[in-house]
Amino acid sequence: MRSRILLVALLLSALPFASQAASPTVRDGGTLQLGNVTYRLDGVEVPAVDQLCIDDHADSWTCGIEARDQLTKLIGGRSVHCDDLGADPTYRKRHLGVCKVEGETTALGQLLVGQGFALNVESSATGRFKEDEARARDDKQGLWKGCFVAPHEFRVGRKDGALLGGSCPTDRDREIREALFPEELAQPPGCNIKGKYAVRARVTGNLGIYHLQACPSYPGTTRPDRWFCSEEDAAGAGFRKAYNCRSPNKSK
Repeated sequence: MRSRILLVALLLSALPFASQAASPTVRDGGTLQLGNVTYRLDGVEVPAVDQLCIDDHADSWTCGIEARDQLTKLIGGRSVHCDDLGADPTYRKRHLGVCKVEGETTALGQLLVGQGFALNVESSATGRFKEDEARARDDKQGLWKGCFVAPHEFRVGRKDGALLGGSCPTDRDREIREALFPEELAQPPGCNIKGKYAVRARVTGNLGIYHLQACPSYPGTTRPDRWFCSEEDAAGAGFRKAYNCRSPNKSK
């Protein structure tokens, strides 16, 4: 009997479940936290808060912050519930979720794609929002009004990736890329953790190293490649903490 109960419990724990509705904390345009669980919206990719884009007047703008603000507006202070799809294979310590505002039938991810602030993700399990993305692209909504790189390419620092959007003149390719990947990336408000890409970080399966203000290495880390608002965001993006930030009793 005990083995049967244990088996049922294990099977239930492996199934997706719906979280209780609660007021979320918006971490970025595609990530929100409900209680102790952080969810990345399934089926979409959204600019990180430090990503820059170019608008239809050839001016750079903080599209990552705008995407975060759009998600906040869509929620509008209401409760949100998420269908938990399990551990996120890309971002550590996060879950994938289909999240909806209480009483609404359309997922937040789909709404963001329709507004042009998120891209549809193609995979065997997703790719559900192709039509929403096509309409946003044709109507030049959100990111599509100007020129940008896919969020996943920005996150890994790929500067030679495809340029997307309705205002990407081919004769201005170099200038556009310099604007999208400036030598000194602007620090988003409230995000003071510096991230630098580092080959040595790949030994531990990371993209780079992050430095806190209390780290001895912080002042000397100039021209950061990324800015993060929290250690969880940095770790989720594939950056490890600088060794000189760790407590002395931990091995190096």
